[in-house]
This record gives sequence, structure tokens and C-alpha cells, in this order.
Amino acid sequence: MSFIEALTHLDFLARALLGGLLASIACGIVGSYVVVRRIGYMAGGIAHTVLGGMGMAYYLGQAPLHGALLCALLAAILISLVNRYASQQEDTLISALWAIGMASGVLFIARTPGYNVDLMSYLFGNVLMISRQDLLFIAALDGLILLFFLLFHRQLLLLCFDAEFAAIRGIRVELLQTLLLCLVALTVVLLIQLVGLILVIALLCLPAASARLFSRSLHGMMLRATLIGALTLVAGLALSFQADLPAGAVIALLCGLVYLLSLVAQRLLGRGTA
Repeated sequence: MSFIEALTHLDFLARALLGGLLASIACGIVGSYVVVRRIGYMAGGIAHTVLGGMGMAYYLGQAPLHGALLCALLAAILISLVNRYASQQEDTLISALWAIGMASGVLFIARTPGYNVDLMSYLFGNVLMISRQDLLFIAALDGLILLFFLLFHRQLLLLCFDAEFAAIRGIRVELLQTLLLCLVALTVVLLIQLVGLILVIALLCLPAASARLFSRSLHGMMLRATLIGALTLVAGLALSFQADLPAGAVIALLCGLVYLLSLVAQRLLGRGTA
């Protein structure tokens, strides 16, 4: 059965495709802010501390995503505080949070009886398991991100390109940075279902990094990042279905290849104008 034909017969595959397309909107907008603001290491710290919350929730018999959401938001606030009050030791402290989250997650997993197959799917991704409730959650998150973008776009633009000038203009830079990191945290939790915790940074950052090579405005970058994310998600899902390979790994690999090809094309063709 071909991928196109399977979409008309298999509901779970259609849900996976729709979930990927919706997630590409969050990746395009939030990922662009992450790349322009150069906070990829902060996003990585948030992503990897999530394992602690997932492991604790699973150990207590709760849904892993509930623990992931709580832990991601807490990590975003802590990292924002570190950035504000301990910027000189920022890399080290974020690395400590990263290690503590991963280690505590492994310990909780080890203490949970039985083989935690469901939790393993969150580590490596299982896009084919997206439910209707997951689609509603992703759509709601897209709506929240779009609303945040519309309300605070001018302030975020100043924050990304000149934080000191933004502070002079009376913008509460610290609060805005915290809100942005909370959006990153929500996006990370969303993407865990698509590509897994281990590969989440690839989908968050690489489409936006590819788009930046051919964009001169943040709007153009977001549009291109959303398109690149959607294409790689669809192509990755199709290839993984035809070749019977893990979808998350194929999607992340395509994101990396697109970025490398974009670097070569940017060298040959020069920057875009939009």
C-alpha cells in the first residue's frame, strides 16, 4: 500500500500527518525566535530536564505528558532566573539542570515496575500514536502561539535583535524572556509526541535555521520555517511508512539534511530578499 493510498484507509496515519502539519506552525514561529535570539542551548536544557518530570509522573501512575508539561514550565522559569541573576555561570547551571533532569528521570524509570514501553515511545517518538485529543492540544497550542505573536510581536522583535534598546524603551525584557521560554517549553512537550525527547531540538531549531539563510525579515523566516517543517514532516512520515523505519528519526535526519543543503545553496545563490 502506498503512502497516499494508506492515508485514505488508516485513520492513525491521517492523524499523524495532520498532527505534523499543525506542529510545523509552532516550530516555524517559536523555532524562529529560538534561532534569532540564540537560545538553542536554553531550549535544549528545557527539553532534557523534561525526562525527570515524565519519569516521576509515570512512577506515580500519572500521564507522562502531565509531568513533562509541569517540568518543562518549571525549567523555563528556572532558566530565565539563571539568565537574569547568574549569567556568568549560565552555561554551567543549565548543564546542571540538564543532567539533574535526565538522571532523575532514569532513576524514576528504573524504580517503576515492568517494562515502560509507553515511556520509551516518548523518548524516541511515536507520531503514529497521536490521538484526537492530542490534535486538539496541538491546535490549541498553535492558537496560543499565534495570539502571543500578534500581541507581542514588536516587543519580541526588539528583544531578539537588541534587548538593551528594548529595556530602554520600557519593555519588561525579563518577563518577556520568561514568557518566550514558557512557549518554548510548551512546544517541546508538543514535539515529544512527534520525534521524541532525544530528537526534539532538531525539529525545533533546524527548519528555522534553514529558513534564516534565505530570509531578511522575521516574518519571512517564520513562513519559510513553517513550510520547511511541514515538508520534512510529510516527507519523513512517508519515507518511514514505506521503508518501515522509526518516523521520528527519519524526520530529524531530513531536517539535518535540509539544513546542510541550505548552507550549500546559500553559499551558491546568496541570501533571499523576503
